[in-house]
Amino acid sequence: MTRLRVRIRDDGGPPYLQLTAAIRRQIERGGLLPGDRIPPVRVLADDLGLAPNTVARAYRALEDDGWIDGRGRAGTFVADRLPERPSAADAALATAADAYLRRAAQLGADREAAIRALRGLSS
Repeated sequence: MTRLRVRIRDDGGPPYLQLTAAIRRQIERGGLLPGDRIPPVRVLADDLGLAPNTVARAYRALEDDGWIDGRGRAGTFVADRLPERPSAADAALATAADAYLRRAAQLGADREAAIRALRGLSS
């Protein structure tokens, strides 16, 4: 079983999000490799001083996103096939779209009105 190096900070936001991000970062950087077994929920919760439900929530989020696989009594492992990362252009476009929708909301427009405005520009 691979030991996780994670530091949960009091001022770092919700602990489950910090844990999710830390594990994902270790996978992306090669510190955790496909097939590596990660600690059981209770063991990691004890190591980090967190509630087991907090660790279980982080594991569920990582599993839902395809980063880890829960295999019942066999344990939890880094997924053999990692999720595809969006391309730089896709990520930039998603950021721009999010900023546009937030600005539209500030102006009092709902999502549908914002999309109609975009469609009007493309004609």
